Amino acid sequence: MPRLTLPSALVANAALLSAAALAPTPASAQSTEPPPIAKVRNYLPHMTRPEVEELLTRTDMVIIPVGALEQHGTHLPIGTDHLNGVEQAKRIAYRTDVLVAPILLPGQSPYHMGFAGTVTLPSTLIQEVYVEAAKSLIRHGFKRFLMLNAHGGNRAITTFIVDRINQETAGIAVDLGAVAGPLTERGPEPDAAGEGDQTAPVLDRHGGTGETSRSLYLIPELVDLDAAYAAELTMPAHLEAMVPDVLAGDPTALAVFLAEGLKDESTGKGTSSAELSSTGVWGVRNPAGATAERGRVMTERFVEAAVRFIERWNEMRPPGTG
Repeated sequence: MPRLTLPSALVANAALLSAAALAPTPASAQSTEPPPIAKVRNYLPHMTRPEVEELLTRTDMVIIPVGALEQHGTHLPIGTDHLNGVEQAKRIAYRTDVLVAPILLPGQSPYHMGFAGTVTLPSTLIQEVYVEAAKSLIRHGFKRFLMLNAHGGNRAITTFIVDRINQETAGIAVDLGAVAGPLTERGPEPDAAGEGDQTAPVLDRHGGTGETSRSLYLIPELVDLDAAYAAELTMPAHLEAMVPDVLAGDPTALAVFLAEGLKDESTGKGTSSAELSSTGVWGVRNPAGATAERGRVMTERFVEAAVRFIERWNEMRPPGTG
């Protein structure tokens, strides 16, 4: 299977920007200007109107990342979900013709409001924004929508957005994560640095080694791994008692655990991120054990699966059909 590669000019430019950003410079010598923006292929915010019109001659397909602005512990940026989702979508668009259209940064994150920087929106508002955005793109000629959910708290919202596009518009929508799942290559992930086998059954969810590994690969300049440390977790006793069954793969335990875990403080469940975790990370591993190599493997498996789905969909329904 071919390894995902980006154009050499883009890679070289990113490397130069990364080196410049990481190189120590005296405060007096620091630039007052941000680094230049490198134009990305098929990325709507960077495109001109003629470029969109030209793309429409080749595809009617759009990837819309659905992310969030929320705390991710002491080491990851507030925009982790949005940024990682967009970066994954860009990599798909470099492999196959599809428009990448980020619409909204915040998602539904009320349970993270105990930590500074989180921005949360009501589920009804989020779905309205995405459905109206899809209607705009449909008017211009786009027809098929791949909603890329990059935040677990948006799962139900993403499902509803997909259904509303299918039920209320001329568009056709799918949840990209759901359709790519069965096409994803399975296999072991690289060990985290100093953490041993990452398949070991321990709680390692929001802001943990998996999410940190993806971030080290996708947005490395924004990760402060030196600031990462293991969180102290405090869960209601009945939830803590479920953890062994959850880690053993019991589907009932997992469903009940997630139904109560990580919920808004106002619900009284005692499971908001500030009530569960000293750092905002929901896991017992030290996120410093994450590696960019693990992030690369996870990302490339997803990108490969997404490309397979898109190519198969194009076979069954060529652009412009219907």
